[in-house]
Amino acid sequence: MNVLIFSTNVAAQEQVNEVQPVLSAVSSIRDWNIDLEDCDKVLRVVSNDLSPRYIETLMKNAGFNCTELEY
Repeated sequence: MNVLIFSTNVAAQEQVNEVQPVLSAVSSIRDWNIDLEDCDKVLRVVSNDLSPRYIETLMKNAGFNCTELEY
């Protein structure tokens, strides 16, 4: 499993609720979460075969900024 890490502009639980159906619809995503307490509003995605660009595109299509973080 790979963990992809992104900085987002998701700032509230209501916005997490908007992202939930988008990310949950992707069968390749095993798990995901957004840390609203972190200054980067970090999105972590657990998957075997997704590219960071795909996640960034999904989030941008949902109306949110999303940029991969190096770790």
